[in-house]
Amino acid sequence: MKWGLVAIITVATALLVFLAWLQSGGLREHSIASARSPEEAVQALMSEIQAHDYQKAYASLDRSSDTDLASFIRDVAGSDGSLRTYSSLETADVTPLHADPDQALVRLQMKWSSALGSRHDVRDLRVRRDSSTNGSVWRVVWPKPDFSTVPPQVVPVNYLRWEVIGRNTSQNWGAQDVDSPKVRITSMNAIARPGRVVILGEVENEDTVPAYLNVNATLLKADGSPIEDEGSFDLISHVLLPKQVSPYRIDFPGVRMDAVKSVRMDARALLVPASADPVIAVSDQAVSRDKNGLDRTVLKGELVNQSGRPVNIAQVLAAYYDDSGKVIWVADDYVDQALMPQVPVPFAVDIPDDIAGRLKNYRVVVNHYSRLSN
Repeated sequence: MKWGLVAIITVATALLVFLAWLQSGGLREHSIASARSPEEAVQALMSEIQAHDYQKAYASLDRSSDTDLASFIRDVAGSDGSLRTYSSLETADVTPLHADPDQALVRLQMKWSSALGSRHDVRDLRVRRDSSTNGSVWRVVWPKPDFSTVPPQVVPVNYLRWEVIGRNTSQNWGAQDVDSPKVRITSMNAIARPGRVVILGEVENEDTVPAYLNVNATLLKADGSPIEDEGSFDLISHVLLPKQVSPYRIDFPGVRMDAVKSVRMDARALLVPASADPVIAVSDQAVSRDKNGLDRTVLKGELVNQSGRPVNIAQVLAAYYDDSGKVIWVADDYVDQALMPQVPVPFAVDIPDDIAGRLKNYRVVVNHYSRLSN
């Protein structure tokens, strides 16, 4: 019995060591060098990227790849404090599109996880047989990343800025001895969506000072008792300069519309320091059908940081209107790249198919987050 237990422990220990070897990259030691199909080559490359072993991933690329190591790392791992630098590759799905005896075209759908939710990146990659292995091994041809550059220049700083002085620094954030800025909810629309109720609309800062605001909603039953209370969280532009308007959206998962009799709304604002810089312009906006592996309706466009300093993370907030001017949906998306001065960066925000059929107009607001405070 004693020796039987020893044998079991020995076998279990060996199994655990083997599993640890696999998880630490044991299979990857051989996978790239022995990729016998285009799909295997791409999956092997993605396993190295997932493990953050970018040098090995770069070394495995086909020699015809028109990129250097620094550009390759910037392409897959991000730079300048962008959202991609805070993301991890979660899954990579490979679909063959076309194949010849010596090369193939595959579609790579990457899913990245981040603190701001899942991110999707779709790319079509060429894969070639490696002639140095007599064609037995396939290698990925990584395309040259298209990184825009701007020549050195002077950007004049002439934006408006509001400061708050005389505040007691011993108070907690949000505790103020002044009147709150005057904000007003200008529209509210309650709609039923699959598995939830959604409250959406617009809010305006009617004051002459900047405001940090949240919009909250409470769903009420017929007897006036509350069902649930929720806030807009990040589906709003929290900091509004004087006279600015922001869309908002509040989700109530698991609530049915027939259980809701009325809605109580509340907009809470605080006086905060703020500036009108950076100015982020939105250009080339258009609604189109994205067939790049996802087949969805999207609002596409470009963001241009017109200031002289980088914006690390940008959030695009889109409000969609019907022909009567009512807000019928609010959606958002974060841009993976940092917004460098004067460099256009593309964005795409989803439009649900049933909303796209009623869409008459839209408006885009851009939230920005930087490592350096304003």
